[in-house]
Amino acid sequence: MEQRRVGQFEVSAIGLGCMSLSHAYGPPPPRDQAERVLKGALDAGYTFFDTAAVYGLGHNERLVGETLRDRRDEFVLASKCGMTDGEQRDLNGDPARLKKTCDESLARLGVDVIDLYYLHRWDKRVPIEDSVGALAELVAEGKIKSIGLSEVSADTLRKAQAVHPIAALQTEYSPWTRNPEIAVLDACRELGVAFVAFSPVGRGFLAGGVRDLAKLQPGDFRAHMPRFIGEDFEANLRLLAQFEDLAREAGCTPAQLCLAWLMAKDPIIVSIPGTTRPKHMSENAGAASVKLSAETVAAVDALVNEHTVAGPRYAPMMQATVDTEDYAAA
Repeated sequence: MEQRRVGQFEVSAIGLGCMSLSHAYGPPPPRDQAERVLKGALDAGYTFFDTAAVYGLGHNERLVGETLRDRRDEFVLASKCGMTDGEQRDLNGDPARLKKTCDESLARLGVDVIDLYYLHRWDKRVPIEDSVGALAELVAEGKIKSIGLSEVSADTLRKAQAVHPIAALQTEYSPWTRNPEIAVLDACRELGVAFVAFSPVGRGFLAGGVRDLAKLQPGDFRAHMPRFIGEDFEANLRLLAQFEDLAREAGCTPAQLCLAWLMAKDPIIVSIPGTTRPKHMSENAGAASVKLSAETVAAVDALVNEHTVAGPRYAPMMQATVDTEDYAAA
């Protein structure tokens, strides 16, 4: 698989987002299935694995650590802090809390050092300089190798970069979520920061994985996201049909079209699609060999964008927890 730069590391252009193996899209898969996804991803060429303390409140870090412990030297490990306190969710960027979470993550992962450690969300009660300062101390202590930020604005990125070099900025980016194009992508290019795109297939929607809301599993948080509700969902389904036509014309699956589109956008971008199914993991890896023409990239841009997708990315309460630029306010 093509390699791209994330701070001091070379990683596969398509990494694995591990969240769905523990929570968010309904009940997690059986343990043996989750292990097949993780081990199969290494075999398929993935060398960048993304987890977080809050995913399953520690479950995901334990799963990744236990499953891949014998192959630790084959991949770059990323995790996150700032959204949990032990066994409960808690957005908190207090330096002492971040250090405590790191120690807990190291124990769950079964490692001495984490390659890339993100501040999962900026707690706006705490200056970003203070939270990043705590992570910088973790670098100095040898507990983490590099620092990342998740769901922050270009302005916040610049403030953080003034404290310590930032290796990566992670936020949602796909044809149907274009917010990074407002300012953050430009800031990453300017500062030499890798951009890590999560939910690169539109939370499964652009892969054709959500056609009937009644079939969503209990606990699937998409049931409460604006783009999956009512008239907005129906409008987006009509858009999906045209997107699937573009994928057929490009000779790939809709999920692969999303991932190949991201690869074509900029070499600083690494995507981390997640899945609970080995088949989909392999399909996503196959996107690395899909080369899109400029005409196809332009066709995707024209079809699915901030003007044509119905509904905001998050409901107001969730939107308040992120610092990213928003087209509604731009």
